[in-house]
Amino acid sequence: MRGIILSGGSATRLRPCTKVTSKQLMPVYNRPMIYYPLNTLIKAGIKEILIIVAPERAGDYLNLLGSGREFGVKFTYEIQDKPRGLAEAFIIGENFIDDDNVAMILGDNIFEDDFSEDIKNFKSGGKVFAKKVPDPERFGVVRFDCNMKAVKIEEKPKEWISDYAITGLYIYDSRVVEAAKQVQPSERGELEITELHNWYLKKGELEVAMVNGEWIDAGTFDSLLRAQNFAKEKMQEKLVI
Repeated sequence: MRGIILSGGSATRLRPCTKVTSKQLMPVYNRPMIYYPLNTLIKAGIKEILIIVAPERAGDYLNLLGSGREFGVKFTYEIQDKPRGLAEAFIIGENFIDDDNVAMILGDNIFEDDFSEDIKNFKSGGKVFAKKVPDPERFGVVRFDCNMKAVKIEEKPKEWISDYAITGLYIYDSRVVEAAKQVQPSERGELEITELHNWYLKKGELEVAMVNGEWIDAGTFDSLLRAQNFAKEKMQEKLVI
């Protein structure tokens, strides 16, 4: 299993703060934001991690994280020239992934849950994680049947289909690279990761598990404030870095 952290993007919702730094380098209590998704991967035993960054911030990440030796892992860096969608990360990381399974986590997502067993026990197909939220229109949303089996995943639906958002941790086998190459840009001009979820779902190979603890997508000022308080009160004893 290899790991990817996607930390590109321009984070316009956090301007003017992100005019001078990357969102994922901003502090969340006593650590840079990216330490929290890094913690999720390292805690699960992943030793090789690709960090995808915007070109103008690449040096900042290298200065902060280095080779990964400090954390007992190996970091590789790649550039995402423009934010063309989450699915593009698997195309950028094609050589890094090779024939291995891969767990990708978004650099602004903070989880209370420990996903170590999910990652260590993963064999093939795909596995994503859902959480009931008050604002599902911000996310990819999963619809379940009466047996709570996923039947469809839709990106930022205009009409309500479910309260369950797909969170920013995705586990896939190496076929995800070829699946990503088949994705056509959406109306937003992005390669939507929901297309990858549905690619596996149509094959009957996608598992959707529930997130039990707190999950914060720290992409707005309100969620960033919530992340600060949560990290101080609940996360300190859960961190390995």
